[in-house]
Amino acid sequence: MTKNKKILIIRVLLFGGTALSLFFVPWILVKAWILPLPDTVQEQVDEAIGHGFDGIIVYVDKAGKPPVFYTGGWKDRENKIPADSKSLFKIASISKLYTAVAATKLVKEKRLSFDKTLTDYLPELKGRIKYAEEISLRMMIKHRSGIPNFTDNPAYWENEQENGKNALDFALDLPANFKPNEGYAYSNTNYLLLRKIMDHVLGYSHNKYIKEKILIPLKLKNTYFSITEVDLDDVMSGYYVGSEEDFKAREYGMLATAEDVGIFLRALNDGSVFKEGEQEIYPYEYNHGGLVVGYQSLAEYHKDIDAVVVQFINTTDFNGYEWNLSEITINRIVKIVRKEN
Repeated sequence: MTKNKKILIIRVLLFGGTALSLFFVPWILVKAWILPLPDTVQEQVDEAIGHGFDGIIVYVDKAGKPPVFYTGGWKDRENKIPADSKSLFKIASISKLYTAVAATKLVKEKRLSFDKTLTDYLPELKGRIKYAEEISLRMMIKHRSGIPNFTDNPAYWENEQENGKNALDFALDLPANFKPNEGYAYSNTNYLLLRKIMDHVLGYSHNKYIKEKILIPLKLKNTYFSITEVDLDDVMSGYYVGSEEDFKAREYGMLATAEDVGIFLRALNDGSVFKEGEQEIYPYEYNHGGLVVGYQSLAEYHKDIDAVVVQFINTTDFNGYEWNLSEITINRIVKIVRKEN
């Protein structure tokens, strides 16, 4: 292949066929994409560390075979502790899958309805959230509510650990992104509200319900809801490009091992997490990613090879290059797994 042809292909794949110059693409992304595909997953993991990630954990579960773990880099950079496949990791928005499954179970139990509105459950939000009386739980769970994302509010990040205790305040009294069900916009506020509604109808924490209905039946003993529930030494450190801080001690919600996430994801995709009649009404995704400061994760099921791949990386940045790089990495890992099959 000539050099000019290779550049043209890169332009088409990265820019959808536009005439944008490669000058505007970080070379590390181009390099990660065009390098020859390694023969093994471990080689790809090692290659990813060479691109600048601090640490990585990969879990691969191919049907009919024992799960395999791959690691590279550091669990703790400062103390030179190598990445450990058993480490707990902050899974961020992957937790939305657990919330969606729990909400589905509550609907099947007739304790919730996906067709009831936000104000049916939280009437105090009328006038505080635009169109609250028209937004159904189904729209919220599918990110079609138009409710602003509280993490998009710059004021939230002025002290996000403290503001996280009252995160809803940063989405109130704002214009809607669009009228209910007339668009799509990913919003963490949707799931913040869903969890509040679940707490309201249950009369106790939705975390307890998730533990009883999902974690215990699947024997997920290494999944937790808060950093306060675990030993910090068991948690993988988290890093932000340009900062020396270890973000491990910060509160960012659910933590789990790669194996626990993998077991849950397979149960979600093969339907074993559901009881009779639940999977038919489940309205959300079957794969997901997660991103908070210092932690990015991807959990995917690939039906054509009947394989679950979970990837944890403990390096993030402001411009999103690290996220793009992580997507390139997992895509290459899946290609290797597919070739092995």
